[in-house]
Amino acid sequence: MTAPRLRDGAPVEDSDDLDVEEALALVREAKDDGTGPARDPRPAEPHRHAPAERHRAAPWPQAREIAARAARATRATRPATTSSAPRRTPVPVPLGDALGLVLAAPLDALSDLPSFDTSAMDGWAVAGPGPWTVREEGVLAGHAQPAPLTDGEAVRIATGARVPADTTAVLRTEHGRTDTQDRLHATRDMVHGQDIRPRGQECRSGDQLLPVGTQITPAVLGLAAAAGYDTVTVVPRPRAEVLVLGDELLTEGLPREGLIRDALGPMLPPWLRALGAEVVAVRRIRDDAKALHKAITASTADLVVTTGGTAAGPHDHVHPTLERLGAELLVDGVKVRPGHPMLLARTRDDQHLVGLPGNPLAAVSGLITLAEPLLRTLAARPAPEPYTLPLTEPVHGHPYDTRLVPVVLRGDRAVPLHYNGPAMLRGIAAADALAVVPPGGVRQGAETELLDLPWTTAGIGVCFT
Repeated sequence: MTAPRLRDGAPVEDSDDLDVEEALALVREAKDDGTGPARDPRPAEPHRHAPAERHRAAPWPQAREIAARAARATRATRPATTSSAPRRTPVPVPLGDALGLVLAAPLDALSDLPSFDTSAMDGWAVAGPGPWTVREEGVLAGHAQPAPLTDGEAVRIATGARVPADTTAVLRTEHGRTDTQDRLHATRDMVHGQDIRPRGQECRSGDQLLPVGTQITPAVLGLAAAAGYDTVTVVPRPRAEVLVLGDELLTEGLPREGLIRDALGPMLPPWLRALGAEVVAVRRIRDDAKALHKAITASTADLVVTTGGTAAGPHDHVHPTLERLGAELLVDGVKVRPGHPMLLARTRDDQHLVGLPGNPLAAVSGLITLAEPLLRTLAARPAPEPYTLPLTEPVHGHPYDTRLVPVVLRGDRAVPLHYNGPAMLRGIAAADALAVVPPGGVRQGAETELLDLPWTTAGIGVCFT
């Protein structure tokens, strides 16, 4: 069945994708000399920061690649190569603060592990063939080296305790019995070294346990502690600052008198933390170009995130401010719905700015498209493995742009959610992932690329209860 269409040729489902900012962005793109590809009628405009060039919104996959590479290159080193490493100084971090970070130095064993022969079970340490005479005192974990055993002798031993010298094996509690003369007998055959963890079984001092680039999980913290580490050397967490722009935003209470509640101020900081950033500040700035310029200039964060003001309206100050700063515009618009008028700029060699559209779901699209790859590179984390699932129903596509549609995962299928307009959060609030819908849409049952939301798979450093 053919989808109903609007007069301009766009499907009805896309009508709410053309919010005010995106419509203004399309107007801004309408100054063209007609030389663009015929398959996409939307024209190009002169690049604001390089008048001799012609600008066109970047395809969604290309925009993500640009964002991923951006932190590897500076003005002096462009073009960036994928083999370049982020120029960020590694730092030592206590184990308790290292979860989710990435090792910047190998985790080498500081000692043998275990550092002495230990019992793997509760039972008896025995020497020679049985039956055995049992010593009166047992051996507990954490105690000093016990006296050696002689053939025909046994001693009670706890899991983790040092085994006495000359021990043949450990006989598990459930595999032994004592007779009326208090002599110990094995109820099963034993082999030499049974249930003993020998010194160095897991590693020897100097062995590499984990390489550079390993993301620190709870298990990695446990291994580091067992190996004797108090701190680990890591790539520092990227620092992000959020600038919430707009005169129309309320921070409390109900919407009133043309004012609306700010949804991005509460949403963006924890989302950025879930992407691995340390949010150093959240600032609210009125629609004032001087205030925006001052805030960006004063920021010491690795990433500045702005909300709204990325189109070409009378109060959209992001582009003019970036031009005034002499920033390098890397992405100026992306062929994605929602979120078309997002941007990425290099404001300094060690700082980038991601300009998000003001509508909430469009801002989420900007986070996923530009902020996530950039932060991932800064933190030296690997890109997630792409995967696909079939959709339970068809999803209409934009004629030329990628669509990001919230979905929930049900078994081996993805269920598209409604309420997915650029100003809506009801769909994404219930979602597990975003479906990447190519131009033209996908049919029911079609395998479609999915992007997991950051707390769906890891939740590192973030608690959502």
